[in-house]
Amino acid sequence: MGGVAGMRGRQTVRGMFQSLGVIMVAAGVMYLFIPHDEHADPVKAKDYRVELLTAQRAAPYPVLAPQDLGEGWKATVVSYKRENADAWQLGFLSPDTQYVAVHQSTAEPGKFAPKVSQGAKATGKTQTVGGLVWQRWEGPKYDALVRTEGGATTVVTGTASFERLAEMAGSLRSSQKV
Repeated sequence: MGGVAGMRGRQTVRGMFQSLGVIMVAAGVMYLFIPHDEHADPVKAKDYRVELLTAQRAAPYPVLAPQDLGEGWKATVVSYKRENADAWQLGFLSPDTQYVAVHQSTAEPGKFAPKVSQGAKATGKTQTVGGLVWQRWEGPKYDALVRTEGGATTVVTGTASFERLAEMAGSLRSSQKV
């Protein structure tokens, strides 16, 4: 009898090792397919050309988008809502992974700018970027550069520094090379 029990014990151990082997193989396969490189960039850049062309045709003001921004900027958010005071939004991750967004709308500037800048307020200071004067706004979450012209308010806002916001503001053009 002792021999049969011994056999069963060895089979159990062998079965356990086989199971463990299967689990290890599965774990190895998962490891290969799950991104585990700390330098890998999980954010996919969005191609916003179609939305930009649509907004440029539909909006009653010159819709702005960056040109020649330089390396490392990734578009992540894009939308145009005609029914929402012709609101145009284009959001980016900057090379230092801060959020920078361009918002434009025909909405009342005093309501629109604080809304899209997450509660930022005018500081009374201005900043000249590319020959254009922008108002500097500061807030608990986002800072912003704000400008009203041609019936629309443009807000460049986000978690980035004023230097990065100015970089974006300086690159804005109303016609995009597609």
